Amino acid sequence: MIPIEVNGPMMGIFLKELVRRAMTEIRNQRLSFQATTKMGYSGSMDDVFTTADTNAQAIFEKSIQEALPGVGLIGEEGLNIPCTIPGHDIYVTIDPLDGTKAFVRRQSHGVATMAALVVDGEIVSAWIGDINTREIFGFRPGGTKVHRISEFEISESLSDLDRNIPLKEGYVLLRESLEASPNVIRNTVHRFKKYHIDGGSIGTWFCRLWKGEYIAVITDPGTETPWDASPFIGISKRLGFVFLRSTNEGTWEQYEPLVAKESYSRDYYTMVVHSSMVEQFI
Repeated sequence: MIPIEVNGPMMGIFLKELVRRAMTEIRNQRLSFQATTKMGYSGSMDDVFTTADTNAQAIFEKSIQEALPGVGLIGEEGLNIPCTIPGHDIYVTIDPLDGTKAFVRRQSHGVATMAALVVDGEIVSAWIGDINTREIFGFRPGGTKVHRISEFEISESLSDLDRNIPLKEGYVLLRESLEASPNVIRNTVHRFKKYHIDGGSIGTWFCRLWKGEYIAVITDPGTETPWDASPFIGISKRLGFVFLRSTNEGTWEQYEPLVAKESYSRDYYTMVVHSSMVEQFI
């Protein structure tokens, strides 16, 4: 059993290394994977998983069970092992291959692997590996900064970026078309210099916010899963970003995102901006 007082630097190195190993496995399968359809969140057989998904998840599962006995595991591909540490709820969320459809299409962006460590409801460490750029983004338990680590192990602190950019000079990133969006979304988007639409991995999608390519992101209503949400919630909050949700009155209100162990339906739009910009929207 691991104690609640984990060694932050060692845990950070451990999780980062697992992400790196999963990235290597996924890259090695780019030309040899086998794909199978599966049921999506809509209830239709419109989703897909591959041998790269299952092999990457096996890397996480085996190493975590060996090194961190008693820690729970929650993963996209049917992985749900409860925590057995008395008096605590400690688990790791795993999305072995985020953006599987983009991977199958052999896209040069929008594919990731992600993991987050949650201790008694708090996301204490999160890591996202960009399969195509080979970059790793994340923070360790007890750490004060979020790091962007290149394939050459060159690290920069995303916590030190200047976030003070006027709306009219910045870009906002969307997941879906603006045409079918309600007025609150259209009115908000037009306050920025420009908007772009992109899909694929939600992990690499959020990385574009953290790197400063965009100063805000807006997600549509939909199903929120722990393996997707925990990494981007953890890193966003560590960098000082806050979460706003659309209201029935056509406004925005700040809220605390749910750190959930099970998937749930989110019936509102979410905008994520840096805390220094909140007063411009609420």
